[in-house]
Amino acid sequence: MSLKKSILLIVFVLLIDQISKIYIKTHFMLHDSVEVFSWFKIYFIENDGMAWGTKISDFVSFISDRSAKVFLTLFRVVAIFGIGYWLCTTTNKQSPKVLILAITLIFAGALGNIIDSVFYGIWFDTSFGQVASFLPETGGYDSLLHGKVVDMLYFPLFKGYLPEWLPFYGGDYFTFFEPVFNVADMAISTGFIMLIVFNRKAFPKKGS
Repeated sequence: MSLKKSILLIVFVLLIDQISKIYIKTHFMLHDSVEVFSWFKIYFIENDGMAWGTKISDFVSFISDRSAKVFLTLFRVVAIFGIGYWLCTTTNKQSPKVLILAITLIFAGALGNIIDSVFYGIWFDTSFGQVASFLPETGGYDSLLHGKVVDMLYFPLFKGYLPEWLPFYGGDYFTFFEPVFNVADMAISTGFIMLIVFNRKAFPKKGS
């Protein structure tokens, strides 16, 4: 897989990711939802932290939420350069296609969420209690590097109560699959799953 094809795939994923996010931001209020199927909903939420909505400040108490947000965004920016370098070196070395494809998807997904974190605070006004506007005259809902990641894909495949005999969580109401995510998250997850499932093909031993 050539670098040119990787770039085309990155652009394709970014377009789908950003078009879907911009549509949701400019047509939905926060927490609005539309049921597509009983097991699939478009449900608009915003995430200003890490995976599963956690924040750095949840683990390091002396860091404020805003400082932690800037640190996380800058870390993502630095990380994307590292992933980009990894992608360039693997394509130049003509590494296995599955490895290049996985890195390409991870890069595209990470870049998609970085765009939200860096720019959405100044590109949109708030979605709380209203439908947001793109590039509002009154300014965005926050400053540069303080944007929130837009999530909208929700798959509540199963809902019910856990068996009473289960330790700790027995009898609790349970939803599978609980997280709400976006196209960029799907690309990142797919890339990591490919690296795990096809590990031997992605990282062949020398001489094999």
